[in-house]
This record gives sequence, C-alpha cells and structure tokens, in this order.
Amino acid sequence: MKRSQLPLRAGVGFKPEHFAEINADAQPIGFFEVHAENYMGAGGPPHAQLSRLREDYALSIHGVGLSIGSMQPLNLEHLTLLKTVCDRYEPESFSEHLAWSSHGEVFLNDLLPLPYTQETLARIVEHIDQVQSHLGRQMLLENPATYLLFEESTIPETAFLSEIVKRTGCGLLLDVNNVFVASTNHKLDPRAYLADFPVQAVREIHLSGHSETIDDAGALLLIDSHDTPVKDPVWALYGELLGRIGPVATLIEWGNDVPDWPVLRSEAVAAQSTIDHIAKRRAA
Repeated sequence: MKRSQLPLRAGVGFKPEHFAEINADAQPIGFFEVHAENYMGAGGPPHAQLSRLREDYALSIHGVGLSIGSMQPLNLEHLTLLKTVCDRYEPESFSEHLAWSSHGEVFLNDLLPLPYTQETLARIVEHIDQVQSHLGRQMLLENPATYLLFEESTIPETAFLSEIVKRTGCGLLLDVNNVFVASTNHKLDPRAYLADFPVQAVREIHLSGHSETIDDAGALLLIDSHDTPVKDPVWALYGELLGRIGPVATLIEWGNDVPDWPVLRSEAVAAQSTIDHIAKRRAA
C-alpha cells in the first residue's frame, strides 16, 4: 500500500482562476490540493491545468463525496472514478472526511456529523479498509468541524480516531481550524483536544478561516466557512502543535470568496515560516 508522503512544506488549494499566475513563475508552494470530484471527467481544461501543475508540484487529492461515515455501502461507481483520478495523477496524499453526505440516491452536498459508537466505528473501519484496498494507497481521515454533539456517543472523538488508525493503518489529516471551531462551539478546550489527539498518525494539517454568528439561544457559534484568512487563535494552536510534534505538510484552505493569488500565497508563506522556524529550532 502506497503511503502518504507529502513534502514537509506549506501548500494551498488550487483554484483555476489562479492558474495563469501560478504557471507564469515558480511559486514558493510545496504542494497543491484539489478535490477529486472536480477531476472525474475524462478531459478538458481541468485536466490540462492539473497535468501542467503536476509537472512541478506535489499533489494532495481531497475527497468530499465518499460518505465514509454512512451506514450504507460505499458507492462503487464513485470509488472506481476516484481510483481513476488517483492512478492518473499519482498524488502524494489522498484524504477524506470523518462524515457522511449521502443516503440512498440522495447526495446532500454537506459533511454531516456522526455519533461516536461501536457500531459507527465498525462501519467506518470497514469502509476505510475497502477504500485503501481498492485504491492501493493509504488514505488520511480528517477530523470534522461540528456544531452539535450526539447523546448516544460513547467514545471521545480523539479515542475514536485513534482506534480507526489502529484497526486500518490509515493516516490522519488534522484540521486545526476544525478543532478550534468545534471546541469553541461545544465549550471545550482545544489544547486539551490536541493533547489527546493521536499525532503520531498525522500526515497533513489543514488551516483555514472561519466566521462568527449567534445561534438561536444567543450564544457564539463558529462556522467553518473557508472564506477568510486564518485567524490568530488558529495560528497560535498551529505553532504550539508544530512545536510539540515537528514540521508537518500544511495546507491553506480558502474555498469561498477566494482572494487573488498573492493573498492566498501569502497565507502559505506564513505557514512555511512557521514550519521553517520549528525545523531550525529542532535542529539546533
């Protein structure tokens, strides 16, 4: 099974509107991430652009449609299309979400939360085993941003992820913004969450922005909106985390209200500065 092996550098999510500027000059970017579902067609401009980028940069393919957490069987047609994309581009990393997004023939276009129970655990392990076997490569599983908790949950999220890693050999994609969003929404300590997280399995980190609103009860609610720069509390958590575990490949996610290329690139440069600082400190 091919293991995830992104360079220990900062990357960004690729947006087609940035292609011309990216292609004009070499960029201070370690890798690009794309959503697998955008490249499941046979050809056209999306593949032409990605093929060109792939010549010069490492690649992370991020899935949003497998519905790993569904209690129904995986969609084999979708899984086959995903394998075609991975075989075509040989990415350094493939990842998906700890979530579900489909039921029967209905695709909900959202990443929905799960109760953390033994039944859910067994089903996710079964699905990850199927995905890794079909693709012939390790997948990374991303921790979710959540807005509610299930009364029937019997396993803490970090323990749930640890057991998935133990049973499947998958890696983890640690989204630091998701940790901050979920912890704030549930009035928990994000640092305590990260202290319990199985960091030995982390192969990639995501950073993104979030927005604030007020819920019906008048309480602060954070939304994983991916439409702003990374916020200061998330940068602080990220710096503390790398100080503890060392450099990790880090992606800047900015999928809504996408800025001009220099703005997005500057976020990646900031992440790279943290990675370089930690690497130098650990080498001293």
